[in-house]
Amino acid sequence: MSAFDALMSFQRQTEALSQVAGRLSWDQETVMPEGSSTQRSEETAALESVLHERRTGPQMAEWLAAIDDATLDQIGQAQMRHIRRTYTRTSRIPGDLAAELARVTSLAQGIWAKARAENDFSAFAPTLEEVIRLRREEGAALADGGDVYDALLQEYEPDATAAELETMFGALRPGLVDLRDKILNQPDPGGLDFDFSEDKQMQLAQKLAGVFGYDFDRGRIDKAVHPFSSGSGNDVRITTRTSPREPFNCVYSTIHEIGHATYEQSIDQAYLLTPLGLGASMGVHESQSRIYENQLGRSEAFTGWLFGQMRDLFGDFGISDEHQFYKVVNRIGKGFIRTEADEIQYNLHVMLRFDLERALIAGDLAIADLEQAWNERFEADFGFAVERASDGVLQDVHWSLGLFGYFPTYSIGNVYAGCLFDALKSDIPNLNDQLAEGDLSSALAWLKQRLQQHGRLMKPRDLITQACGTTPSEAPLLAYLTDKYAGIYGF
Repeated sequence: MSAFDALMSFQRQTEALSQVAGRLSWDQETVMPEGSSTQRSEETAALESVLHERRTGPQMAEWLAAIDDATLDQIGQAQMRHIRRTYTRTSRIPGDLAAELARVTSLAQGIWAKARAENDFSAFAPTLEEVIRLRREEGAALADGGDVYDALLQEYEPDATAAELETMFGALRPGLVDLRDKILNQPDPGGLDFDFSEDKQMQLAQKLAGVFGYDFDRGRIDKAVHPFSSGSGNDVRITTRTSPREPFNCVYSTIHEIGHATYEQSIDQAYLLTPLGLGASMGVHESQSRIYENQLGRSEAFTGWLFGQMRDLFGDFGISDEHQFYKVVNRIGKGFIRTEADEIQYNLHVMLRFDLERALIAGDLAIADLEQAWNERFEADFGFAVERASDGVLQDVHWSLGLFGYFPTYSIGNVYAGCLFDALKSDIPNLNDQLAEGDLSSALAWLKQRLQQHGRLMKPRDLITQACGTTPSEAPLLAYLTDKYAGIYGF
């Protein structure tokens, strides 16, 4: 057996163990008994120690030294690019630090959830301080003298830098704020005033999952505090949430997570349990969840179909027709929650988190001052005050998980989705006719063929460029939002 074949056999076992670790996290967020959290943290830490050793052990060094990447085909070279990168990054992190991070973040999830339920940031603050201390230590090891935040960002968006993100946000913010100000001067289309059965919302979620291409033979839907997608290949699970007065939360959280899940399910099976058998980056991943949720799921054509489905399921819920329903779905108004935010204000939520988490990692913002800093920044950006921690600093699970550097990928995904939608519309001129029938098949096939099937074969920006035929930029997203909301609000 060649060194490459031996390495890939070993790598498939490592990837399988990594999937097991992910399943433990899924279980913890969905069905694990509350009293099991301490034991689960030890289990998670033990598994992380095994993974760390496999990724950095002397046998790995021997294989990497023995393999000449130039003798491999495109797929083999791509596998080696990821394996070498992971080896280099993981080797810089002490094994005990990796295990401690896994243990602490496992415990932190439950502490965050309880603090969120009780609107008590002080109950979570000491744990968050410990998570940040560990992540700073990890980032410093990865940075090797460079920028610590950039080193953490690389975990989610390879080759991206905070400086590039600042430029992107600088290009997005003025247009988004201008659009929002124009819209808020228009008559408010109003919202929903009806109690929507939570059981029926889950029925609708199941139907939407099928419409958006989710393979239930390789997945399932459960409920969680914060919706997420978990797994890859042939075991990809999602969660959603329900609220009697806010059915769109369930509808669009479900569609969003299905975007993640169908991406993973659509990757070429030849890449299963290898470094290529995952999404190219979190920015690319978010491009799929966001194009499913917004450009497709919130389009006038699709919401017309959705209106009929909801009328059949819930009866008359106070909306007169498809056009009014479209306006309500895309309403711009005051809101605290990022995951429920409209397409225009969503990126402003991300910018707030990006600035705060950079300050936390740099040590420029103390945990004791975080809640006040959040509230002041939120009021400055959105024009109204946060009244409770669950609507503010405690609303997202990411920091309890140690995911510093993750938030900006949501906006990268929005930018990529704008580019992809431009190309998709050009290639499928009757797309709206299909969406009006609840038919996503052509759009999903296009995304699978252009992007999803390739997994991590290409670098993120190269993949988006190939899929779209142009280099990604913010312009298509801003043009899409301007055209859409000018049409809704008539300015």
